[in-house]
Amino acid sequence: MTRTPGQGTSGDGTTDPARPETSVDGRAPAQDTSRDLTGGRVRPARRNPGADPDREQSRSAGSSLRFGYGTNGLADLRLDDALALLADLGYDGVGLTLDHMHLDPLAPDLAARTRRVAHRLDALGLGVTVETGARYVLDPRRKHGPSLLDADPDDRARRAGLLVQAVRVAADLGAHAVHCFSGVVPDGTDEDTAWKRLAETLTPVLDAATAAGIPLAVEPEPGHLLATLADFHHLRRTLGDPEPLGLTLDIGHCQCLEPLPPADCVRDAAPWLRHVQIEDMRRGVHEHLPFGDGEIDFPPVLAALAATGYQGLTVVELPRHSHAGPHFAARSLPFLRRAAASAAPHGDPSATPEGSRTP
Repeated sequence: MTRTPGQGTSGDGTTDPARPETSVDGRAPAQDTSRDLTGGRVRPARRNPGADPDREQSRSAGSSLRFGYGTNGLADLRLDDALALLADLGYDGVGLTLDHMHLDPLAPDLAARTRRVAHRLDALGLGVTVETGARYVLDPRRKHGPSLLDADPDDRARRAGLLVQAVRVAADLGAHAVHCFSGVVPDGTDEDTAWKRLAETLTPVLDAATAAGIPLAVEPEPGHLLATLADFHHLRRTLGDPEPLGLTLDIGHCQCLEPLPPADCVRDAAPWLRHVQIEDMRRGVHEHLPFGDGEIDFPPVLAALAATGYQGLTVVELPRHSHAGPHFAARSLPFLRRAAASAAPHGDPSATPEGSRTP
């Protein structure tokens, strides 16, 4: 399989008046939710649709999209503070990366801690996606290690175990998907072997996703084995197109290395779309940039995304800007809302040339 080069490897909300606002240290139980494996096309049950008139006004202006912000870009904030910030800013949800500082998946009492976070999300009216891209959550010495591709089967099982745990957390939170990625091909491993390991190691995770009714959304990541949309389809066919297997589409990654413009990538990905990440980026350089600092023309992209009927979260992904996370969270949402509002609701989303443009 041909590998396309790219440098690197690797959301003003108020509380529900019917419920007291409770911090993540509270003890209120989570609600049960109903889900199905269409993932991104189903509005999560854990929503407070009347909480923020600004959100509804933004949608009535022409966008059905729901914007979130990733906690990996708010790593210096306590989780409770991060969630409150995003609700206050008007985000619809959060991309929650399971990490040592935010709902640690390896620390004791995970079920109880998850219930508290679920109640907090519910009180704030925030939807959620569970993301699994923490850099050192499993190994303090290896970034994103171990991976689904490691030579040691016990190491691969540790990564699969984390993903199974993430599926359970997602079910308890009422999340619309669990995000993951393949990992980098280890030195000395040929691609055929790597693809075989990936398919075998993901099988128990997909079984857990089926049982929980939570889609597993695999992200094409520059520099990884599964780097492109074509690679995602290769995995899908290899596994026999299992129902819970979906796609995380990162808009910046499309600009970085896909042969088609990002808006066309959105249309092509629509049947499998379960989660969306968004940031600016330049062609051939895998560097997540604040909006307006890269080359992406966002109105056509957001128009294409809205046209697919996607109703999951579109999550801002700026992990390397965490040192100024509140600033970039405050800046990003107005940008996205302007871009969505300026997109022609009935025009051809691909009619505007791709290029750097700030609404």
